[in-house]
Amino acid sequence: MSRPSAATRSTHRQARLPAHLALRIALAARALRDVDTARLLRAVIAAVGEPITETRLAKLRASRLRARLLDAAGEDLPLALTERQLQSALGLLKGRGVSMPEAPLPTPVPYRDGELPDSVRIACSSDNGESLDGIFSTCARFLIYQISPRESRLIDIREPGPCPEDGDRHGCRALLIADCQLLYTLSIGGPAAAKVIRAGVHPVKLPAPLFAREIVGELQRVLATAPPPWLAKAMGVKPDERVRFTSNHCS
Repeated sequence: MSRPSAATRSTHRQARLPAHLALRIALAARALRDVDTARLLRAVIAAVGEPITETRLAKLRASRLRARLLDAAGEDLPLALTERQLQSALGLLKGRGVSMPEAPLPTPVPYRDGELPDSVRIACSSDNGESLDGIFSTCARFLIYQISPRESRLIDIREPGPCPEDGDRHGCRALLIADCQLLYTLSIGGPAAAKVIRAGVHPVKLPAPLFAREIVGELQRVLATAPPPWLAKAMGVKPDERVRFTSNHCS
């Protein structure tokens, strides 16, 4: 079977972009006039890597963007591309002056401890609706799910409040989710991860945004089949019963 072309792969990558980042790329392409969206997408991927994230775009420089546009376009790049156009496109890529309405937030379901036996609690970094599309240190909110092998519920939505000027921003966020066993996020730095782990939460980085319920479903299948011993412990499984999980996990 032949491999998909570079153009096809770029189209697939663009389809998986969060809506707000796709909007920025489309607006930036318009600012560059003769540079179409697909060409700009290829240039941005070459400049910042994949997945395209807020953090990576924030570090993008005009000189690197220009160089990657030249690489992506070859002889076709119009010579009329000006520094003003480039700076305007760069600002749009970084979100300056770009806004879009958020998707409606989901509604949490009431939960009392013990209602879902053998369950774990997870936090998902989110910026939009029920998407897992946020970065730990900057996300607008954490979606909190209680997940058992047989049932799952969104039990809370937690928005980080302002941290005191002399406070520890990462520490404040870690305390906000300290009753969870897992944190799913697009990105988390080493110092922040250390604080999350110190709070008793295991951070998991994902390569690309997705609908939070996809992670919930995947984790539910793991809980129902062969959770690793550390996860079995979080579920409250007795030590002598974890032996079977160890065997299954290593087979």
